[in-house]
Amino acid sequence: MSGLVLKLSPKERLLINGAVIENGDRRARLSIVTPDAHILRLRDAIHPEAAKTPVRRVCYAVQLVLSGDAKPEDVQLQLLRWIEDLSQVLTDHDSRTSLAQASAGVIEGQYYQCLKALRALLPREDRLLAVGR
Repeated sequence: MSGLVLKLSPKERLLINGAVIENGDRRARLSIVTPDAHILRLRDAIHPEAAKTPVRRVCYAVQLVLSGDAKPEDVQLQLLRWIEDLSQVLTDHDSRTSLAQASAGVIEGQYYQCLKALRALLPREDRLLAVGR
C-alpha cells in the first residue's frame, strides 16, 4: 500500500477535499490511499497575508494545490520557475538539497513532499532577511 501517511497529534486539524477534520484526544495515524485527494495540514498552512517573502510565496502556491484551490497543471511550470529563482539565491548545500527535493515533488506530483522541502527553508530565509534589516 502506498500513499501519504499522516501522523496526527491530539486535536490536530487538516483539510481533506475541502472539509476540516479534527483529530481526537489521542495521536493517530492516517494512510491516505486516494491519489488525487486534496490534503493540507492546517498547522502547515500559511495565511495569504503571511506570504510576503519569496519562500513563503512559493509555499503558499503549493498549499493552494494541496487544498484543491489551484490545479497542478495550471501552476506546475510557475512553481518550477520560482524554485529555480530561489536556487539562484539560496546556494548552500542544504538549501540546494531542499530545492532539489521541492522540484522533484512538483515534477512527480508529490506536492506535500514539495511543501515539506520548502518549509525546511523558512528558518534560513528568516535568518537571511533578519541580517538584511
